[in-house]
Amino acid sequence: MAYRVIAFYQFAALPDFRELREPLRALCAALGLKGSVLLAHEGINGTLAGSDEGITAFVEALQHGKLFDGRLDRLELKYSTTDVMPFQRLKVRLKKEIVTLGDAGADPTKRVGTYVDAAHWNELIADPDTLVLDTRNAFEVAMGTFKGAVDPNIKSFGQFKEFTTQKLDPAKHRKIAMFCTGGIRCEKASAYLLSRGFAEVFHLKGGILKYLEGVPENESRWRGECFVFDERVALGHGLRERQK
Repeated sequence: MAYRVIAFYQFAALPDFRELREPLRALCAALGLKGSVLLAHEGINGTLAGSDEGITAFVEALQHGKLFDGRLDRLELKYSTTDVMPFQRLKVRLKKEIVTLGDAGADPTKRVGTYVDAAHWNELIADPDTLVLDTRNAFEVAMGTFKGAVDPNIKSFGQFKEFTTQKLDPAKHRKIAMFCTGGIRCEKASAYLLSRGFAEVFHLKGGILKYLEGVPENESRWRGECFVFDERVALGHGLRERQK
């Protein structure tokens, strides 16, 4: 059996996120889905796997169902397939943030940088005036990254603030292009940099996964593999699983 995998997130005001947990868990269980979902006041983030029908019904419920009542109308969705279920169980957890940075000034529900789709990413990062910044953890960067990108050498995303303070300067770094696995970390990082006075902040819409899905390998500036947080470990161009 082939399984469909969905990675999804949206920054959205969810003041009732605690009350959403059990209905959401029940929905996933009823559809036979496994994986992990995070809920916080700032939105939703998760990766789930199941049948085509189950994943389709899940997305429909999030976007148009009564549970979220139209608040998830800008979901970032990425799909892939695998022959083996990549998750052992279902987890729906409550968090302070759906991606932890620990700065109240970084609020992606109010302000974020400029989205750049995969088709226009190469042109942006080829500009010599652009600082290309990988916002992922060091071990992820070691597996693969964009040619010429700066590695902040952080162990967790929460250290991005320290890196910014020590290495980035709004007066010097006028144009910054950031990327991460699915888009969520660099979206929050863009909100943080804007709050710190950086002028032009761009981020790759849909992240590396959307880029690897849509950009032909012979046109790609990506080198290596993209680490993913499930039993597939890493994906390459066309979202192909790494060879075991």
